[in-house]
Amino acid sequence: MTIRERLYIGGEWTEPDGGHYEVTDPATEELVGLAPEASRAQVYEAAAAAREAFRSWSRTKPGERAEILDRAAAIIARDADAHTALARAESGATTATARAMQVAVGSARFRRYARGALEPVEEALPPQINEAGPMGRAGVFGAVAVRRPVGVVTCVTSYNNPWANPAGKIAPALAMGNTVVVKPAPQDPLSVFAMVRALEEAGVPAGVVNLVTGSAPAVGEAAVDSPDVDMVSFTGSTAVGQAIGEVCGRSMKRQLMELGGKGAALVLDDADLDAAVLGIGTTFSFYSGQICTAPTRVLAQRGIYERLVGRLAAYAGHLKVGDPAERGTVVGPVISAAHRDRVEAYVELGRKEGARIVTGGERPDLAKGFYVAPTLLADCTAEMRVVREEIFGPVVVVVPFDDEEEGIALAGDSDYGLIDYVWSGDVARAFRIAARLRSGGVGINTIGRNMEAPFGGFRKSGVGRDVGSYALHAYSETQALVWPG
Repeated sequence: MTIRERLYIGGEWTEPDGGHYEVTDPATEELVGLAPEASRAQVYEAAAAAREAFRSWSRTKPGERAEILDRAAAIIARDADAHTALARAESGATTATARAMQVAVGSARFRRYARGALEPVEEALPPQINEAGPMGRAGVFGAVAVRRPVGVVTCVTSYNNPWANPAGKIAPALAMGNTVVVKPAPQDPLSVFAMVRALEEAGVPAGVVNLVTGSAPAVGEAAVDSPDVDMVSFTGSTAVGQAIGEVCGRSMKRQLMELGGKGAALVLDDADLDAAVLGIGTTFSFYSGQICTAPTRVLAQRGIYERLVGRLAAYAGHLKVGDPAERGTVVGPVISAAHRDRVEAYVELGRKEGARIVTGGERPDLAKGFYVAPTLLADCTAEMRVVREEIFGPVVVVVPFDDEEEGIALAGDSDYGLIDYVWSGDVARAFRIAARLRSGGVGINTIGRNMEAPFGGFRKSGVGRDVGSYALHAYSETQALVWPG
């Protein structure tokens, strides 16, 4: 039976004004379900419902918000098998990735922000002694800084992780007492409907969470420009983020932007090459390279350059490409035929620019699906577009460098600055280099992340920080209270 969803507005499941559009399995090209096409008026209605619900939700006790988020986490975990199958079907992630990195992380984020709802929002400030003057009598003045909810938050989410990314926006926003309008990526929105149903079952009040979808930009535009929206949280491309920022700037809406990346991976001549290859190789396998934090731009010191290229090629050659539902598959499809064509065009561009295609570069011989072979481009230079632009696929480019200073300069020669990486056997050296990299995060001898550490980028990689308690700060405004002692 085909899934046929409706919009969720003000606590009611509502038929869309614009009918439905098809959501396609990128591995089989078969129909997964039908997603609603909201009208601009319906998006505004959702924002108005969120505005109305904010009055009461923002005044609920933190413990009440925590209980709802905790119940939602348990409900998501309860139905993990069904959610995994749906996430795999609409996103193309392998079964293991859909289960562990999408659904499980989504549930964990609701549980984390159930605890987050109970974190203190007040910060006592040192008292200040004021002399008598135009501002009043002399006295000792106390002060406290208090974090308050922003209001109505539009959450525009990415296609590469239809569970973790929306949960990472919705859960901290609700924990802080905000209400939300959720606009998922058009390619794989069905998992977000399952998430909202879990929240509904958990007892979230009507209007606190609203869900609108559409295949055309107009739905997202309405979710951003609605006068009832106070903040926009967006994950996606830099170009779209810039357009959203322009709209937000006109009415001073708050913004949290997690945008593109072209992570530099500096591999120094004293590095553990096995560890470096395992880390860099995730660009080929994890979400088929459709992740902004991937170490896609490898800067290799000449002493280890050829050895690193050879090991990366061998690693890529052993990865099984194919149906993500099959056991042993490591590299699934990219999200759509259009995106496959885009990635392939970049590989061809790299060849024309003078890069050496070491492995990959040809479409896998599979009857159906939007597959791209893991591809390694060597002998690249900093001027090449494949080195400068985000490809968002299983493609790694390698640029050689001579000394430490050149490597740091190459890493900084980018419009982006989300996460960079340093591999070196000398940890002190790696930390020294990391301090000079203009990026929101640096992985030292690892691609792993601490999920309490702030996440966000420099330059065109974004605005603001979230994850852990930093997300609670991102979805709040600070109010100062001052009184005479």
